[in-house]
Amino acid sequence: MRPYLFALLIALSTSVMTNTVLAEEAALPVEPQITIRHEEEKTFYEYRVNGILKEIKVEPAIGPAYYLVPDDGNAWIREDRSQVLVPSWVLFKW
Repeated sequence: MRPYLFALLIALSTSVMTNTVLAEEAALPVEPQITIRHEEEKTFYEYRVNGILKEIKVEPAIGPAYYLVPDDGNAWIREDRSQVLVPSWVLFKW
């Protein structure tokens, strides 16, 4: 009787651990997706995480690049004019 109980206990613990690992893998964030669009004199880089648009980088033909971040509603505002702080560090540039 004890060997069957021991085997059942091992099988159940393995099953629970496997389900926990699969649930943790499903909860991990997906790599960000970047969509590049070219319109007239500007290039737009749309950053999406898990399918949600997080920010838009705008590179005009003339002038410095700037970022658009979501406002409380459905509007987009420039990052330097928002209350939301989105980290955007430049590590390498060449």
